[in-house]
Amino acid sequence: MDSPVYHGNIDKKTCEELMLKKGKDGSYLLRDSETIAGAFCLCVYLKKVVYTYRILMDHRGYYTLQTAGGVEEKFFPNLKDLIANYKRRGQGLATPLRHPVKKTEPAGVYQNVRQEKTDYRGRFKGNSLWPNVLHHLEFNYI
Repeated sequence: MDSPVYHGNIDKKTCEELMLKKGKDGSYLLRDSETIAGAFCLCVYLKKVVYTYRILMDHRGYYTLQTAGGVEEKFFPNLKDLIANYKRRGQGLATPLRHPVKKTEPAGVYQNVRQEKTDYRGRFKGNSLWPNVLHHLEFNYI
């Protein structure tokens, strides 16, 4: 994925370390989901807590973000549009997206990068987008 806020295959702990280092409410980054192959996580920092929201792709190739209950589900043709939408207040996130946490690779920051894995159909899971992610699944927020 070609986005400066996409950190790829980092684990939750590394993500939290990066967010705490930035330390600004409204900081955000994207990473691969650890539990659902092909899904992404939007991680948002607020008051020393990192909130994680899953981003899934539907059968048409549109992205949606799982937000708080009662918030209308929205679909976006690309992640840039999704992020632009969630920069506005009242969209179901803990706080609007304000401060991008851009990927840099100084020594030691990515020490907890997870091993590459395959998705549910055995394809290599790296830094590419996945067109066949199931859309309607039930999850517990991580």
